[in-house]
Amino acid sequence: MAPTRIVILGGGPGGYEAALVAAEQGADVTVVSREGLGGNSVLWDCVPSKALIVSAEAMGWMQSAHRLGVRLSSGADVGPRATVDMGAVMDRVQHLAQNQSVDIGKKVEASGARIIEGVGRLAGPATVEVECGDGKTAVVPADVVLVATGSSPRVLPFSAPDGERVFTSRELFGLRELPERLIVVGSGATGAEYAHAFARFGSDVHLVSSRDQILPSEDPDAAAVIEDSFERWGMTIHRRRRAVGMERSADGVRVKIGEGSGGGAAGHPDGEWIEGSHALYCIGQVPSSARLGLQAAGVVVADNGAIPVDPVSRTNVHTIYAAGDVTGRVMLASVAAMQGRNAMWHALGRAVAPLRWDAVAACIFTSPEVATVGMNAADAEEAQIPVEVVSLPFTGNSRAKMAEATDGFVKIYAMRGSGTVVGGAVVADRASELITPLSVAVHNRLTVSQLAYAFTIYPSMGGSVQETARLLMARQSF
Repeated sequence: MAPTRIVILGGGPGGYEAALVAAEQGADVTVVSREGLGGNSVLWDCVPSKALIVSAEAMGWMQSAHRLGVRLSSGADVGPRATVDMGAVMDRVQHLAQNQSVDIGKKVEASGARIIEGVGRLAGPATVEVECGDGKTAVVPADVVLVATGSSPRVLPFSAPDGERVFTSRELFGLRELPERLIVVGSGATGAEYAHAFARFGSDVHLVSSRDQILPSEDPDAAAVIEDSFERWGMTIHRRRRAVGMERSADGVRVKIGEGSGGGAAGHPDGEWIEGSHALYCIGQVPSSARLGLQAAGVVVADNGAIPVDPVSRTNVHTIYAAGDVTGRVMLASVAAMQGRNAMWHALGRAVAPLRWDAVAACIFTSPEVATVGMNAADAEEAQIPVEVVSLPFTGNSRAKMAEATDGFVKIYAMRGSGTVVGGAVVADRASELITPLSVAVHNRLTVSQLAYAFTIYPSMGGSVQETARLLMARQSF
């Protein structure tokens, strides 16, 4: 019996993880990618942005060095003498991204999958046409197609990036000089991360937020910690404002801000202007589903470009699946990878558990980081699940004191009566690591008692996760 022919459109986490799984199961796999494997996540988003943030954190440590007893040989403070070489930072960022992309490509090819560089589209439910880089068109038959083409940054009518003064996250890594005054429009995860990084580098950062509080999708207590950190680093936050216009000149930009959610600015009924040297727009992502031949193949596409899928990532056409940002759900590399793997297991006849949206873990790489998993208070209330919650600050954690990292807390949500952990949040310098035990607990429906009885290291930041569980365990309702 001939192996199942699988064609994957897109080489990001949803695509390459699906390719690895399908190849392991003996399928005939072809990956069509217009750029190196890893997609937006590796080449323009997750890997580059987090590498940039590592350099920014190094600047942060420079500012703490004197308090920690570290000085120059002359006895002078290290912090004021620290500067950033933006060209060197960006060279390192791009090298890491390209290197990771090459590693992924080698891994996929070693699995037996083929990689075609080009732009693919459906010519029907069982055929993919690929416009190759050499101008030729390849026709690839398919028993199963996975669409994993990702997303692209949203652009306003007046905010088209030029790569010199105006950017989205995709063009940003071409910067060679530190922006003197950076206007960041958008205070979600991406905007907050870049605002944090450039404030640490020394830019005068102005963050435009359409809400009363930045990070509107996150725990309000977590957002408050990040706001305080931002303002202590000299950042200016323009709350309840929305970009409504922009003007560029040879030596700078002006962004016009008007009324945002929650009301406008008294005294500025028509908006006000923020002057800057550069502007960065982080206002969301748009699913990349155009010109893929989806409608011709009978695939339903939502008005916003998202491809609706069922719990195993299948579209309304039973041989066509979709994974990652193009589905319009939670736009995370980890979610894309899981959707891609699930799609292949299901298409190849393996038993697969539907993706649990109530157990997704995420992290925002500000300083401190904000990591969450599962439900929060609003989710529990909407689902009518009675919960108990305990929040424990890091101010009493000895390891946090040593590292001058006492900003933040651990918060755990547990079901009243059973003590089952349904969600949690960690705000700390390494929250992306500290959320792991809570993620395991939510995914496996562990109780706070099981968390509390587990050993942790002393001294460690992780000890606060266990202590929070113990405090919850002590509640009479458990």
